[in-house]
Amino acid sequence: MKDFLTRWLVLTIAAAVMVVALPGMTTVGQPPVLGIAAFALFMALINASVKPVVQLIALPFSILTFGLMYLIINWLFMRLASWFALSLFGVGVWVHGFWWAVLGSVIMAIVSGIVDSIMQ
Repeated sequence: MKDFLTRWLVLTIAAAVMVVALPGMTTVGQPPVLGIAAFALFMALINASVKPVVQLIALPFSILTFGLMYLIINWLFMRLASWFALSLFGVGVWVHGFWWAVLGSVIMAIVSGIVDSIMQ
C-alpha cells in the first residue's frame, strides 16, 4: 500500500508539471490540485493493473510498428484516466488531443523518473 501511495504522489507531481508545461492539458474543477490528484490516481491504478497486460498483448504490434504502438497505448490510458476522473469525481485533467497526450506522457515519464530517483 505504501508503494502505491508513493507512486500516486510521484504521478501527481509529474501530472502537475505536465499541466503547467503543456497548453493542451486543462484542469477541471476547483482547486486544480484536486483535479490533478484525481487524474494521477487513475493513472496509477491503470498503470498498476491494466497496462502490463495490454503491453504484453500488444507486443507483436509494437515490434511491427517499431514501438509506435506504445504511443497509442499511452494516449488511450491518458484519455481513460481523464474520463474516469471526470466521470466519477467531476474533477480531472482534460487532454485536448493525441499529440498532447504523447507529449504529456513523455513529460510524465521524465518527471516521474526524476522525482522517483530523488525519493529513493
